[in-house]
Amino acid sequence: MTMTRISHIELDDRNLPPPTPEIEQERKVAIYDLLEENSFALPKRDDRLVPDGPYHVQLSIRDKRLVFDVTTEDSQKAAEFHLSLGPFRQVVKDYFQICESYFDAVKTLPPSQIETIDMARRGIHNEGSRVLQERLEGKAEIDTDTARRLFTLICVLHFGG
Repeated sequence: MTMTRISHIELDDRNLPPPTPEIEQERKVAIYDLLEENSFALPKRDDRLVPDGPYHVQLSIRDKRLVFDVTTEDSQKAAEFHLSLGPFRQVVKDYFQICESYFDAVKTLPPSQIETIDMARRGIHNEGSRVLQERLEGKAEIDTDTARRLFTLICVLHFGG
């Protein structure tokens, strides 16, 4: 088992409205996929010792900021970083709009139109994961698939925030 990974993820959604069934499904799939395969490393900073993973990550929104609270498997504090939600707002909004179109399309439209909407949805999702990787630069090193799954979870949190 690699040490540069997330072994447990938790969303602090205590103060958020309950998710829709579609949002809850997205959340479950993203968590499952993330825990199956991810790459998450904390870079050395200012000559401080960085505890080895695997890591437990709690995601929350506090004071209009996205908070990553990272601990080791034995609950030792590894890192905490706060990211402004500003850079995510438009891409999250776009993602929810296209997801809504997708969920509606699946019920009524032919496969060719569903495929077109799905391609647009993936494009927006890729943009969100790119923004996340940029925002985490110097704080955490993640690969594209991990960024995509974490972006889905940020959307789930943002939905209620």
